[in-house]
Amino acid sequence: MQDYPVKVGSMLFTMVDPHRGHEIAYNRWYERDHFYAGCMVGPWLFAGRRWVATRALKNLRYPEDSTIARPSVRAGSYVAIYWIHAGHHDEHHEWAGQQARWLYQNGRGFNERTHVHTLMYTHDWTRYRDADPVPLELALDHPYPGMVSIAIERREGVDQPTFDAWFRDQYLGRCLTGSPAALCARWSPVPQRDGPMAIPRVERTEQLDLHLFFLDRPPEATWDQFTALGRDVERSGLARVVFASPWMPTLVGTDRYTDELW
Repeated sequence: MQDYPVKVGSMLFTMVDPHRGHEIAYNRWYERDHFYAGCMVGPWLFAGRRWVATRALKNLRYPEDSTIARPSVRAGSYVAIYWIHAGHHDEHHEWAGQQARWLYQNGRGFNERTHVHTLMYTHDWTRYRDADPVPLELALDHPYPGMVSIAIERREGVDQPTFDAWFRDQYLGRCLTGSPAALCARWSPVPQRDGPMAIPRVERTEQLDLHLFFLDRPPEATWDQFTALGRDVERSGLARVVFASPWMPTLVGTDRYTDELW
């Protein structure tokens, strides 16, 4: 695969619930205003996509005592993911903070929503299934029918290189072979800062890794693979899964799935 200079360096991962009764209004506000005005028009942010978890998909999530989705592992109906160009995270982050405040000050916020998990992450590595894959840089534009987010908390005393030696170098080699998961990208949290809306603080970020799997098939068709992953991570003694969720892409320009969230 030829190496091109456009590289993902960091991402914004924002998981939100609209308040009940405001599902359509939230979907339209986010899709028709905030997706662009709050993110896509910003410097060095070059790709974005929204995903949804219906009631049926939320019922597949684990563990019940998630430290990411609260008060229940079923919290968080929509997630928006954005790629920020390598080497330009600070430039975008500075713009984003100012832009969010300006939007809220000018009546372009949406108060009938709850942030479940909103955090910026730096890209650590990507493991691909295929010899000539869709690169991570294009993953938000490629029409993947499913995505899985898995947050893994390493045990005390287990550093990233130790966990990677097992998970990336050994486990994923077996896990991805013949799998509908085309790639797995791993991310590390960026320290949080205050914003114009209420965003929960994330615990133990120094031990937390977020993994995104992009799928060639709908996530419910391959969920057994990801429940097995949770068991295998636990059995390794190195870490535990603290949030695993299947997602499917929203159907842009429609209110599809707004009546299937609860």
